[in-house]
Amino acid sequence: MSVPYETAAYEPPESPESPEEHLERLLGRALNSFELPDDTIGRLDCALAHDSSLHSAHHSAGRHRETYRHTWLTADGSAVTLWELVHNTGRDGLPQHEVYADQEELRAATARLPLPVDAPDFELPSAVQLSPVPEPRHSYVPEGSADHARRLLRRAENGDRPDEGLAALLLRGALAHRITQAFGRPCRAGHAGLAFSLYEHAFLLRDGQEVSLWEVEHTATPNGRHMCEVYPTEDAARDAMERRAANLSRRAD
Repeated sequence: MSVPYETAAYEPPESPESPEEHLERLLGRALNSFELPDDTIGRLDCALAHDSSLHSAHHSAGRHRETYRHTWLTADGSAVTLWELVHNTGRDGLPQHEVYADQEELRAATARLPLPVDAPDFELPSAVQLSPVPEPRHSYVPEGSADHARRLLRRAENGDRPDEGLAALLLRGALAHRITQAFGRPCRAGHAGLAFSLYEHAFLLRDGQEVSLWEVEHTATPNGRHMCEVYPTEDAARDAMERRAANLSRRAD
C-alpha cells in the first residue's frame, strides 16, 4: 500500500528547522491546537532538538489517514511527544490536520473518521521507524554552548588536547552544555601545596548525542603557575593528573 509522502506539509525544508520553528508550523496547521494543555506547550519553550516520523497510514477508495509522531528533547532531559492526525475525510476532500498530546485521544479521534473499519492500516514496522529521541544523562543550559566549547579549547595548554574533528563537531553543533566537578579516584602521588581540580564539560548536540570534554586545572608546574588541560575522556584526564603530580614530586626529591 502506498503512502503519500508528496504531501506539501512534509517536504523537507531548504534548511533544517529549529525545534521552535517545527512546533510553530505544526500548531499553525492543526485545527485543534488551542485544545492542547498549556503545561505541555510550556515545556516546549526550551526544546533543544526534535524528531518526526510517520507512525501509521490508512488508504481506502480515495480517502486517506496518516498519523505522525513529533518528539522534542527539552533542556531538563525529558521528551515531549505530540501526535498529528492528517486526513481528507471532510466534505471538501482537502487535507485536515489535528494534533493531540495523548495517544488515547488520538485513537478516539481516528475512530471517528468515516473510513471502512475492515480496511487494514499500514503501520511502519519498528525496525524502520525513526528512533525516539534519547533522554540525555544530564540536564543542560542552552546558552552560548558553542562559544563555551571554543573558550575551553582555547585555554587548553596540553599538546594532546582533543583533535580538530571533535572540536569542529562541538563548535558546529553544540546546543547546550553543563559543567560539573568530578571527584573519585585521587592522585597517587602527593605534593605539598599541589592543587588539582577535574571538571566534566558535557555538551548536547543537535542530533541528541552527548559529548564530554574533561578539564584538568592544576598547579603542578615548575613555578606553581595555574595551568589548564583538556582531554577527550575521564581516564585520560586522570592519568594526566597522576603524571603531573609524579613528575613534580620527582623534581622536588
